[in-house]
Amino acid sequence: MPTPSDQSFLPDTYQRSALTGPEQSAFVPAPLPVCDVGQVLLRIQRVGVCASELSVWQNGPADEPAFLGHEPVGEIAAVGPGVTDVTVGDLATGRIEHSYGQYALADAHDVVVVPPGVSADNALGEPLGCVVEGLRRTPLDVGDRVAVVGAGFMGLCLLQLLRHSPTSQLIAIDPRQDAQEHAARNGADEAVTPQQAPDLAARNGTDGFDVVFEASGTQAGLDLATRLVRQHGTLSILGYHQQMRSVDMQQWNFKAIDVINAHVRDRQRIRESTRRGLDLVAAGRVDLGPLITHRYRLADLDRAFTDLSGKPDGFIKAVVEITH
Repeated sequence: MPTPSDQSFLPDTYQRSALTGPEQSAFVPAPLPVCDVGQVLLRIQRVGVCASELSVWQNGPADEPAFLGHEPVGEIAAVGPGVTDVTVGDLATGRIEHSYGQYALADAHDVVVVPPGVSADNALGEPLGCVVEGLRRTPLDVGDRVAVVGAGFMGLCLLQLLRHSPTSQLIAIDPRQDAQEHAARNGADEAVTPQQAPDLAARNGTDGFDVVFEASGTQAGLDLATRLVRQHGTLSILGYHQQMRSVDMQQWNFKAIDVINAHVRDRQRIRESTRRGLDLVAAGRVDLGPLITHRYRLADLDRAFTDLSGKPDGFIKAVVEITH
């Protein structure tokens, strides 16, 4: 069996953040992982703070300390035997777990090399890949009228993608005024409150939108999306729903709608959609940089999650910047 690659030029230990209790994180030193066959070591530069981990942070670990973070961007510091698609020095991203730290070990099959000319701010590959995959799985026709419920980071990424699609109308819906303003800057023809949204279909003389993307992750957003989609339309659920939800099955059935679960768990699919998303960034069709509005040190990870929960005015996306 091939021996792991030489990492003698790297430090023996590194710092990472551990969730030690409800809303409480602490630095934990650890031995630097050694790449085995098919693995790479990422020297992390920044990590996106994801709402999918918010409840874990709020509740704390079940027993042992937990290690969060899965949206890193960084430089390949070492590669293991058998790795040919990635080289030391490449800027890379992907869905890589336990990435709130100076380094993270990853399977090379989960890593996507960032295209030349794309900055680290524009390379948060994992969330972009999730949005791209959701859009790939949702059928769109020329001239469709489309609504996006929820104008947070994921919804804004989706709007940037949709503005290059042949839609006849692209509407964003969010209760927050600052989110509506962000939506208008990121491709929406019009951004309205949930209370205003139902009037848009009547104003256009139709019974709803052809395609409605739910990107809020809330019960209220799911209910509104159900109300807004037309008969025989498409409801695509991009929002993260890990709590119990109820759906108006009577409406889903009566309207004869197609419902798409836009989430992805397959590693190869998320990697391919991440690659495609980064190619769009390189082509200038997607710009994630302006969506990063709040930056934190690793020592301030708890404050980053607090702000993610409270969403101060202007908040879109938080990243943790890693120092070495």
